[in-house]
Amino acid sequence: MLAAVRNFAKSWVATALIGLLIVSFAIFGVHDVFKGKISDAVVSAGTRQVSSADFKRMFDNAKKQAEQRSGQPISYDDAVAHGLDQQLLTEVAANEAYMAVLAKDGLRPSAQLIVDQIRKNPQFFDPISGKFDQKAYQSILAENGLTPAKAESIFRDEIADAQYSAGAVAGFRAPRIYTALYAALGLENRNLTYFVVDPAKVAKPGAPTDAQLTAFMKENAAQLTKPELRGLTIVRFSTKALTPSMTADPKDLEKLYNFRKDSLSTPEKRSMTVLLAPDAKAAAAAAARLGKGEDPAAVARALGKPPVQLADTPKAAVPDRKVADAAFALAEGQVSQPIQGELGWAVVKLGKITPGKAKTFEEAKPELEAQLKKDAAQQKIYDVVQKYEDARSAGANLSEAAAKVGASALSLAPVSQSGADGTGKPVPGLSEKMLKAAFALPEGGESDVEDEGGGEYYAVRVEKILPPALPGLDEVRAPLTRYFLMRETAKLMEAKANELAARVRKGESVEAVAAAFGAPVSHAIGVDRVNARQNQALSPDLLNKLFGAKAGDVLIGQANPFGFAVGKVDAIQPGPTAQAARIAEAQRPQVTMQLLQEMGERARLAAGQLVKVRTDQNKARSALGVAPIDTKKAKDQPKTPERAG
Repeated sequence: MLAAVRNFAKSWVATALIGLLIVSFAIFGVHDVFKGKISDAVVSAGTRQVSSADFKRMFDNAKKQAEQRSGQPISYDDAVAHGLDQQLLTEVAANEAYMAVLAKDGLRPSAQLIVDQIRKNPQFFDPISGKFDQKAYQSILAENGLTPAKAESIFRDEIADAQYSAGAVAGFRAPRIYTALYAALGLENRNLTYFVVDPAKVAKPGAPTDAQLTAFMKENAAQLTKPELRGLTIVRFSTKALTPSMTADPKDLEKLYNFRKDSLSTPEKRSMTVLLAPDAKAAAAAAARLGKGEDPAAVARALGKPPVQLADTPKAAVPDRKVADAAFALAEGQVSQPIQGELGWAVVKLGKITPGKAKTFEEAKPELEAQLKKDAAQQKIYDVVQKYEDARSAGANLSEAAAKVGASALSLAPVSQSGADGTGKPVPGLSEKMLKAAFALPEGGESDVEDEGGGEYYAVRVEKILPPALPGLDEVRAPLTRYFLMRETAKLMEAKANELAARVRKGESVEAVAAAFGAPVSHAIGVDRVNARQNQALSPDLLNKLFGAKAGDVLIGQANPFGFAVGKVDAIQPGPTAQAARIAEAQRPQVTMQLLQEMGERARLAAGQLVKVRTDQNKARSALGVAPIDTKKAKDQPKTPERAG
């Protein structure tokens, strides 16, 4: 422990912290440093604040979703370079302002509603006993970077938003004129006469010189520049890899079984109908009617409250303890006496009983054996990590320390921060956390042992740093030449298309110009927005221009697969009235949802006008561990939230 403290005192982190204290003393004085409180808020809206840790958690979730959509890892720097932090900051500011207004207007969900929301999540219940598992609740929250207080705050916001939204949009439907316009626009169809200028109909460009290719490379430097690459040596300490080689002592297996016997067993479960009554008299009347065989739904209607149906429910999962005691004392089909429960008067009619089942030692053995082997592997890995750190503290480098404890140090060819090799192929086995640590080190730098969770640890050394650079001309000559010639050919085709289109605009027919040019004429008849994408002959560029043009307009657009189309809009016709009416009514729910979404976004914008919102872009970037926008001390800037997009 003392060695660790001494090592920390010599580190750059300790130096930076001490330097920060010295600067603070010089600027504010000793008294103010200990008296004052520095805000950690990335976003402030009224009394609400979003801390750096909360913003990072939100950013990590947003980044993870972006990675799932793209199918590849995204580094923090790349995500920030594409504006993900700015977009998230705007959305968070708008949402915090909106929730602040709801709270100011008195919309505050009760504690019981929050408890009910939490208890709806099956992850928080022990699958064996059916009881709410406080440890599982806290563990799952911790895995997601949440404390119980923060999670309950999120649940409170979700309930408040849902309640407000339900009240605000109740009975709302989009006006028919809206959907009629959508239908009319979708069914409107257009006729186009066109011909294509393709590569065969223009002069072939000459082979590029080295000077031209070099200039072309510089023009496209952003796409061609190789990212920074780093050669790494990694040592891993893996519980997962070690577990299969471990053994479980039979005596330990028996002890563990005896300790966990109750939790391994399946509890008895019961299905029941619970009727809630306002008082003892009403409960007694309900019990009498149920006892005579009346339908529980009919009895519940007389009580004015819907029946509560619980199917295959263990005793611990019945919300009211006194109701649970009564229900689990009944036989199948029996009706209870009136119960004065913890939540009021109730009557229970019992349905099916599913007996519990105790798991035998032989049945439980595989699960228990796996647990003991994993525990043993975790302990062994922990011991190896401690010995490795002792060796490092004694002066050994990463490879030497790994050899002393019997771990393998793996050398990797240079990789980028996204985890790809020099050819762009992903390198297996590299986590985002590992790459982030590697790209934070200087050349020759070694990380401490880092915990990846689940008994997995690693340490990394940066052997070599290859800075970003353009490839040599000979490395990319063939593909670069191909793209250069395609670009030059496209220029020639576009120039010829413009020349021919000018003739059509001066009064020549499309057919006459096409015949003189030697290109066949094509006709696209009845193209509408509904079937447009099914027309493989018309490119998206040409379709966009077609639907933005007037009758008689002359168009030039990219053609499939490689060329330029010259065409003229012959006619624009409205769609069938009867079909438009059917589509208008069918689209009404969809248009209603779009309008409701717009209303929600506008509500957040309006909240930003009512509540003073402050955002700090540099604190947001600091929370993510990326470079600030500028090197000066960041100051909170008032900002009105805008719709992201």
